[in-house]
Amino acid sequence: ILGSKNLKNFCITWIMVCIALCVILPYQLLLRNQDQSTVIERSNNSLDMIEMSGFICGYISCVFYLGSRFPQLYKNFQRRSTEGTSYLLFALAMMGNCTYGLSLVLKMPATKSFRALYFLHHLPWLIGSLGVLFLDIFVTVQFILYRQHKERQSGLVALEVEPLLLNEETA
Repeated sequence: ILGSKNLKNFCITWIMVCIALCVILPYQLLLRNQDQSTVIERSNNSLDMIEMSGFICGYISCVFYLGSRFPQLYKNFQRRSTEGTSYLLFALAMMGNCTYGLSLVLKMPATKSFRALYFLHHLPWLIGSLGVLFLDIFVTVQFILYRQHKERQSGLVALEVEPLLLNEETA
């Protein structure tokens, strides 16, 4: 879908963003540790640079994670086949996303006042895991539909290559 030059530019940009994050985040951690000795107490509702960076990374991850399923779904739809695609990969990813999403939901605080804040802080990961689980259900449907379609086609092909007169020599 993407041209070779566009893909190369995208990869270079992505590598630069990763390098920047690998430099900025440890620096921010060092500053945070130094500042904790001078700061008496910080409000629990405010986000510092590290937390905001993690939150932004969570949403970026969510977009890429959700976006990872669409090319496969589209390719399967175009070809009307799931040939060459490992269903075990999708089944295990579904189990992983289901258990990860459930772990986030089950860890939700008991008090209502903290639930909204917890939910907002974990929203990108909930969307990522449960959203991809939802998309993987569509991949599963494609495996079922296109397997039946393939079986019907292979049955027709088998009939076309079978000889018209069977056991003619014994008659």
